[in-house]
Amino acid sequence: MKAVLNDKVVAEADKAELIYIEGNWYFPPTSAKQESFSKSPTPYTCPWKGVCQYWNVDGAKDAAWSYPEPMPSGIERVGKDFSGYYAFDQAQVQVTE
Repeated sequence: MKAVLNDKVVAEADKAELIYIEGNWYFPPTSAKQESFSKSPTPYTCPWKGVCQYWNVDGAKDAAWSYPEPMPSGIERVGKDFSGYYAFDQAQVQVTE
C-alpha cells in the first residue's frame, strides 16, 4: 500500500505489514520516507492509545501522526505493537492499495 501526498509517495509497504486502527491504516516506521517528515508541535493524547506525535509531511501541517510509546492497554486492544507506526490525515494524504 502507498501513502501519497501531492503525487509523491511518502510511505509504502505491503498490506500485511500495516495495522488497521479506527478507520486508518498505520504504516511501519521503516516504510516512511523520513526526509518528508518533520515533527509538529500540535499536542494530542488519545485516551486509550496514549500520547500522540503529529507530523508535518512535505509542508502539509499535521498530515500524519504516530504513537511513539503507546499505552500497553492500547497495544493489547489492537493486538499488535504499533509503536512509531504512521497514520495519515485522509483529507491530505491518499492511501491506496
